[in-house]
Amino acid sequence: MEKKVTTHIVKGLIISLILIVFDLIGGFAAFKFQGWYRWTTSGLLVVAVIWACINYGMQKNQNVTFGELFSHGFKTSAVVACVMVLFSIVSLLLLFPETKEQALDMARKQMEQKGNLTEDMIDRSMDITRKMFIPFAIIGVIIGTLVVGLIGSLIGAAVTKKNPQAEFENQFKS
Repeated sequence: MEKKVTTHIVKGLIISLILIVFDLIGGFAAFKFQGWYRWTTSGLLVVAVIWACINYGMQKNQNVTFGELFSHGFKTSAVVACVMVLFSIVSLLLLFPETKEQALDMARKQMEQKGNLTEDMIDRSMDITRKMFIPFAIIGVIIGTLVVGLIGSLIGAAVTKKNPQAEFENQFKS
């Protein structure tokens, strides 16, 4: 009897749920904009995608190739990206609408600290960012999740034990 393999969709939904809970904790505890928090979520995603690859290899009895493992990890990351886009929209519009203003304030402070921009340039930049905040956030979530997922998939595919066998290799051996 063959082991049942957990699909990339199920793993992606599980990882997304973990990231959503982590994001909610960060939002309610008010440390969502701290640098360490962003790196922690990225690290959590990398570890989760590596786990997905290793788990897939184990469920297939290590009869996998690097490409199969990478593909499984990246598809898992794509599922996570889709779910996180939906969550981000809901979060920005319903759960934490103040996040937009906090992010804009942070961006303004960073522009002012550079010192090479005039007040007029900063105001124009902030107007564009305010109007395009949701699309920028969506693009950021997609690109960020997929790049981090790509890294996790590469590492996961590299570290997972592989012992691929041809399908009919042992069929005629006695």
